Amino acid sequence: MNKTELLGALALCAFSFLAHADEDSLRIGIEAAYPPFSFKTPEGNVSGFDYDIGNALCEEMKVKCEWVIQEFDGMIPSLKVRKIDAVLSSMSITEDRMKSVDFSKKYYHTPGKFAMKAGSVINDPLVDLKGKKLGVQRSSTYDRFATEQLEKAGVVVVRYGSQNEAFLDLASGRLDATLADIVNTDESFIKTPAGQGFALTGPDINDPKYFGRGAGIAVRKGDSANVARLSAAIDAIRANGKYQQVMARYFAFDIYGE
Repeated sequence: MNKTELLGALALCAFSFLAHADEDSLRIGIEAAYPPFSFKTPEGNVSGFDYDIGNALCEEMKVKCEWVIQEFDGMIPSLKVRKIDAVLSSMSITEDRMKSVDFSKKYYHTPGKFAMKAGSVINDPLVDLKGKKLGVQRSSTYDRFATEQLEKAGVVVVRYGSQNEAFLDLASGRLDATLADIVNTDESFIKTPAGQGFALTGPDINDPKYFGRGAGIAVRKGDSANVARLSAAIDAIRANGKYQQVMARYFAFDIYGE
């Protein structure tokens, strides 16, 4: 083998190694501030339903999960610039988001709900929340719903980088209400000491126009390979019982939905 052939062979080996390394790992964006779906333990480790489901999916696909923690509103931009390969952070599958990214099939589906002082009644949010301050997480489906439906009806919409910030302001009296996922609100606020004196109220908020078909795993537009293997892995862990094992750690009901 001459020098040129040797260099070519080495280059090919290096390329094959890198390609194989990419196939053996998946960089996944997660917020880690949305309990019980994703949060940090007192020791600083990431935990939660999203995190555990992601690890189960990676195990099924025989790839290594490389978790990238960041704020929710930076997830899709990070996908586009290839900082991450997927978003597994309770991101709802909506028509608006599907203009920018592709999704796996859903891995759970829950409605949204308002939280207010216990005893507060919401029959019609457009009427009963007029003039009141409502907190939502920035760039979430709840932000879009509040902007297009509630803000136009006179509701004062206050946006936050994380849902936990909205809960803190609700507890301190700087908000009249917040709108978020029913499970997140109940588990990470209502059932905690900070949520004493508050309750879930009003109708379920689940308009498909805004909240889509449940939470899925987002990937770059056109990444059909990851859509296919992630969807297949979701089916597989539901069939072999791993999904149910993870779900039982966090919920006493079937969060997958209809």
